[in-house]
Amino acid sequence: MTASATPLLPGGAPQLPGARRGAPGRIRTLAAQGPLFTAAVVVLALLVLLAVFAPLLAPYDPNAINLKNSLAGSGPDHWLGTDQSGRDILSRLLYGARTGLLGPLAVVGVSTVLGIVMGVVAAWRGGWVDSLLSRSMDLLFAFPAMLLAILCVAVFGTGLTAPVIAMMVAYTPYVGRLVRAIARQEKSRPYIESYRVQGWSGWSICVRHLIPNITPTVLAQSAINFGYALMELAGLSFLGFGVQAPTADWGVMVSEGQGPLLKDVMLPALAPATAIVIAVVAFGIVGEGLADRVAKRER
Repeated sequence: MTASATPLLPGGAPQLPGARRGAPGRIRTLAAQGPLFTAAVVVLALLVLLAVFAPLLAPYDPNAINLKNSLAGSGPDHWLGTDQSGRDILSRLLYGARTGLLGPLAVVGVSTVLGIVMGVVAAWRGGWVDSLLSRSMDLLFAFPAMLLAILCVAVFGTGLTAPVIAMMVAYTPYVGRLVRAIARQEKSRPYIESYRVQGWSGWSICVRHLIPNITPTVLAQSAINFGYALMELAGLSFLGFGVQAPTADWGVMVSEGQGPLLKDVMLPALAPATAIVIAVVAFGIVGEGLADRVAKRER
């Protein structure tokens, strides 16, 4: 086999040194996914901005109690009303976006990095290394994320830290198995052999070429995982295993809103529940849109 002087991309196409898609091109490609995908991206961007600027946007202190104003309806002073403690629901909703997004971000970030490392090493090395890592990931599949999180809470106590760490571990094999499968396919591409013939080390090939080529697929899965992690962490807070009251958190707010529901006051529970649904659906749409884009590229 005679190696080409110019490195090859997947599919055998010659790689142009320094050729990259510019930011305007990426924006046009994302917009071409359709109005639903674009709307989901806008919603997620808005949620992030609301979480970042919550201290500037919130009209009240999220933990300020005013029992004289308990369960007040929506109006000019309180756009979404107040809860049973007289706290402004809109302010708590804005601050709750911080914990609602920060926990899943940590889960997805760490599990994605660990999954990429385990999957790429397993696919590249093969043999007993692949068998050991694959069996390790299979073992982690035996523990559902929620169950593992509850076990960690029982050992280390309530709060956001224990569930997040547990879910980092639980989500890693999902990413690892995906990365291992696509990395094994990528490893058989002609451009990998081309770099090997030119004397590139396995580390350089993986870091500089293999991992960047599988990143779009991993990002699509990570977006979907983000939605699941957000929903599960909110569920743990609702059950009392995650974020604790009086901290503003969407799951905590839904739990605290159960009492007002018996009095036909819906906003204390409906507002955070709606925020959770919107965020989870938006992440799912973005993840599916990215996955469709990858599938079309590989056809």
